Amino acid sequence: MIKNYIVLRVYGGSMKGGRNARMIKIVVFIIFIVLVGYVYFQVSFTKLCFAEYKASKVASGEKINILQISDFHDKSSNNDLLLKSIKSLSPHLIVITGDFIDRGTEDLRNVYNFIDKLKKINPNIFFICGNHEWSNENREELLEGLEERKVYVLNNANLVVTINNTKINLCGVDDCNGKQGDLRKAFNGVDKEYFTILLSHEPNIAMKNKEIPADLIISGHTHGGQVRVPFLGALVAPGQGYLPKYTKGFYKVNKNIVYIDSGVGTSNSPIRFLNRSQVSFITIEGK
Repeated sequence: MIKNYIVLRVYGGSMKGGRNARMIKIVVFIIFIVLVGYVYFQVSFTKLCFAEYKASKVASGEKINILQISDFHDKSSNNDLLLKSIKSLSPHLIVITGDFIDRGTEDLRNVYNFIDKLKKINPNIFFICGNHEWSNENREELLEGLEERKVYVLNNANLVVTINNTKINLCGVDDCNGKQGDLRKAFNGVDKEYFTILLSHEPNIAMKNKEIPADLIISGHTHGGQVRVPFLGALVAPGQGYLPKYTKGFYKVNKNIVYIDSGVGTSNSPIRFLNRSQVSFITIEGK
């Protein structure tokens, strides 16, 4: 009787252990599915990020609304939802701050289709190259296609834009990761009395140059780190290494004011965590 009792006790414990193991597997599987769904949402559904900047060179009461698209990386999913959101904002102008394509992009039809639809919302679109354009053998074809679609390419160039009663200098510098960027050309002939914006794919330009003659630098490139964790922020960003300091939002770097957008697409790994795909709606208001 004692032996039978012991056998029954051992057998019963084994059954309980099996049920616990199955429960753990189910919980792990549910957590995995939730995480995959969360990452997919963060990558695929682009949000609007609203930013405001006060400017003394803009008349009191005047507002300049800029829609920034950065690091698109030839994104192909849910773009119509993004375009619908942009249309609802009615920006004065749209700026694309580099890496519109990925270094591996071979077919440009997706980005051209996006531009064609964007032009119907607002024809005032301005573009600069990023490092991925320079790493792609179709860069010249892309630039020609953009110019055919009346997109202003501002690589090392500038122009004056009039919005309501306000004139601003819109300057662009080519990718500064290599030797393509030329700040002298970008600011050639600029009237410093006007509010001046510099479009630069890489925010590192503000670290390398103590005082750039721009009132605001609008950048991308960092992807916000793509993966962020509570209390630490971004784990890594290109050009800054681990635990980067400048990843998304407004910063004062040396004597430069920089706004960094964390971007629409992804590169290398299609992952975003606590860092959803976004475009920025920047309002520059006179004070």
